[in-house]
Amino acid sequence: MAPVKAKPGDNPGVLLENVSKSFGTADAPIHALERVDLTIGEGEFIAVVGPSGCGKSTLLRMISRLSPATTGTISVFGDTGSEPPRNMSIVFQNHVLLPWRTIIDNVLFPAEMTSASRQELRPHALELLGLVGLADFAGRYPHELSGGMRQRVSIARALLLKPTLLLMDEPFGALDALTREQMRVDLEDLWLKNRMTVLFITHSIDEAILLADRVIVMTPRPGRIERILNVNLPRPRGLAARREPEFLEKSEEVTEIFLSRGVLHGRAKEDRSHA
Repeated sequence: MAPVKAKPGDNPGVLLENVSKSFGTADAPIHALERVDLTIGEGEFIAVVGPSGCGKSTLLRMISRLSPATTGTISVFGDTGSEPPRNMSIVFQNHVLLPWRTIIDNVLFPAEMTSASRQELRPHALELLGLVGLADFAGRYPHELSGGMRQRVSIARALLLKPTLLLMDEPFGALDALTREQMRVDLEDLWLKNRMTVLFITHSIDEAILLADRVIVMTPRPGRIERILNVNLPRPRGLAARREPEFLEKSEEVTEIFLSRGVLHGRAKEDRSHA
């Protein structure tokens, strides 16, 4: 089957051309990703959804230059080098906060990795904490915060240097359902205010549709792009967005893809027939 290619935007931020990734040896290779072609427009919010082991996180690591592609070319705002792209931030599933630092000092940590001034960035750091609902916790330590609050800190930290590219690798995966829903709403609000290019990796069909401009649906390993869905839900997409016909239609479409691929099976199909 020929690879699915996303329609290029007028101002591509990230461009992947015939990208593949293999691990292991030449005699016993493990093909993680195969023939991926994708264009992510500048300022676009892209979500990637697929089964475990399909190469979602590998795709993110290649774009961030933490792992090289085996074949193909990856361009980030015109740069095809091997060094991590400038003006990029990453949010992982675990918050990775420094336990001995206060919350404000954790948010300011990226300034120490660059030539930026902590003093000049402090007002911006406090503003970000306010945007994620943690203005009153700047002087606290990570162990004094809940899991959801710590993840909000990690997002504020990622936005400190005003990145043009934000990579998020299942950032809400470890959170309970209610906190995860609130984080989804908060993230969209932050993106609407900042309009950076976002690549969001998730296992959640609902989360992908509710957040993204386009949803990239991946096949099981070796990961390929099965389908690219445009999501036309009006923004902001609050808690009521789940009742919109567009959400239900796209959710059904992604679910049917995974049923046809055997990612979902058994009772899942029967239950849906009686819904």
